[in-house]
Formats: sequence, structure tokens, C-alpha cells
Amino acid sequence: MHDNVQNFAVAHLLRRPAPLETGGFVAGFDPATDSPYVNYATPFPGAEPADRDVTALIGAFRERGLRPRLEFAPDAAPAVEPALRRAGFRTEAVHEYLVCTPATLVAPPDGSLDVRAPHTDEDYRAIDTALAEAFAGEFGPSEAGAARLRRTEEQGGAVRFVRAPDGTCAGGALCSAPAEDTAELAGVGTRPAYRGRGIAAAVTAALAGATFSRGTSSVWLEYSGEGSRRVYERVGFRPRGTRLYLTL
Repeated sequence: MHDNVQNFAVAHLLRRPAPLETGGFVAGFDPATDSPYVNYATPFPGAEPADRDVTALIGAFRERGLRPRLEFAPDAAPAVEPALRRAGFRTEAVHEYLVCTPATLVAPPDGSLDVRAPHTDEDYRAIDTALAEAFAGEFGPSEAGAARLRRTEEQGGAVRFVRAPDGTCAGGALCSAPAEDTAELAGVGTRPAYRGRGIAAAVTAALAGATFSRGTSSVWLEYSGEGSRRVYERVGFRPRGTRLYLTL
């Protein structure tokens, strides 16, 4: 599964508006934002970069005014981490990832939540605003954020949200377009006023189900704490490996 997830990571970054392949890496650049969570690199599975390859990668980030940063499954490219650390990269985070398949997916017991796919610009803005609130200021709501959510749908991924009683968005999430027979589910967020009502489980299960209906064999995600891990495990996600985040 390590290679599967890492192959996905490569394919996903190659979809960025301005991707760059260099020295065993692909850097996914998006000129519309300087966010390090959008602009980062990952190695090809089995890559064995020389020090000059890492230097070239750093240069690609520097010339764009961006912080050099990578996300990858270290077991899929064991030679990469030592090369990056020699260049001064340090650990930003280590995240375990969970995988769900059609055989393990479980529908949440409470089916009363109004889970929807967005259709209008207002829907996309509402989801972006709700996720900005859910993630407590890690990013602000913006037209660019709403546009990225729309592109996710237009490029073969999926976005789902729960409509709150007052007509606003209570919470939502997105799933990338599949690649290498898997897809990444991300951005699961619930506004504080609506937490504890099963919203995260509902949108996660709905997105996984929508992805499986297209013939994809697995969906994977990372979690931020034991509470969220329990939510994902209840709908059928199981631990499979780790991903390493390194920053210069």
C-alpha cells in the first residue's frame, strides 16, 4: 500500500497548474497561492536522489519565493529521507494514514443528516467558509478556496457537505480525483457549533461511497487526533502506514 499511496501522491501533484519534475521528485506548484499545503514536493517511489538533486529541488522552490517542503510515504522511497536531512530538512509532522475499501466501508448509524453535493457558487463559498471556521484560522475563506473546491468536482473528485437547519453549511470534506486506483479524502471539518452530531462520519462515508461507485478500490486519509481517528475507524478506515512531512 505504501507504493500505491506514494504513486497517488506523484499523480496528484502532476495535476497542479505548474508541476515540475526534477531529480526523482515532482513539485506541485500552483501560482494562484503561496500556501505550503498546496505547493510542495514528493519523490517518485524508489527514488535515490543525489545531493545535487536535492539542491536543484530547493532551488525550484526558492526561485518561486516558496518554502521547500515535502510530503511522502518514507517506506516507498527509503533513500529520500537521509538525502533531505543532509540538506537541512527537518520534521514538520509524521502522520499515520488510514485506508478504506468497499469491503470495510460502514454507513453511519444516523442517516438523518442532509448530506449533499454542492451545485452553486454559493454552495462552494459556504463550504469554504465553514472549513475555514472548522480549522480555526489555518486559512481564511476566499474566492480562491471556493474555486479549488469547484475544481475538485470538475476534475473528477467529489465534495460533500451537510446543510445546517438555518441553511448554512455545518461541515464538509472533499475527496480527490482517483489515481493509481486510490483517492485521498481530506479537509474533513465541522463548524464548532455543530460538532458531536456525526457530521464528519456522514460526509466521510458519503465521499468514500461516491468514490467506490466509480470503480476505485480504496480511499485513504490522514487524521489529526485520536477523536478523529475513532470517527474514521467507525466508518471503515484502517491503519496502513505513515507519511512524513519535511520542511527546510
